[in-house]
Amino acid sequence: MVSEIMFFLLQGELLYVANVGDSRAVLATTSEDGNLMPVQLTVDFKPSLPQEAKRIVECKGRVFCLDDEPGVQRVWLPDEESPGLAMSRAFGDHCIKDFGLISVPEVTQRRISGKDQFVIMATDGVWDVVSNQEAVQIVSAVADRSKAAKCLVKAAMKAWRRRRRGIAMDDISAVCLFLHSPPPPAFATNMG
Repeated sequence: MVSEIMFFLLQGELLYVANVGDSRAVLATTSEDGNLMPVQLTVDFKPSLPQEAKRIVECKGRVFCLDDEPGVQRVWLPDEESPGLAMSRAFGDHCIKDFGLISVPEVTQRRISGKDQFVIMATDGVWDVVSNQEAVQIVSAVADRSKAAKCLVKAAMKAWRRRRRGIAMDDISAVCLFLHSPPPPAFATNMG
């Protein structure tokens, strides 16, 4: 069993994010020109990262791509064609723990300002087909904040069907954390 784990804590003005796996957290912040821009808060822990691959190989694990999945490096046992894990850090998959797979999270911290609007946390099934900027645009366009994550998931599903024909859809999950209260609704009256 493999588990990607992402945890975040907002304590006052400090946002802490802990990540194990290939999920990602992206902050939407307002730039000087008033546009929303993404700030990636976490690293996608994949075997293609040089420092991750080095650790795995030093522990006698193997890192390579399958012929039918060029560009998708996976972690393999030394003498077996398993488990073929596409992440370099995870909870679970104990069979490969002695061969470089670790469950040590990376913890990042950021001081939240008034320019920071929301945080998107999503699995690699979202990020494999939706860019950070696209995700920020999708979430910011949703009027009902309670539906923002669902809209992002639907957009990722549509992108998988369009861009990755014939390839099974990966896990697609998302959570959106809005950092400020929404503005009060505008009321109009007819006085005449």
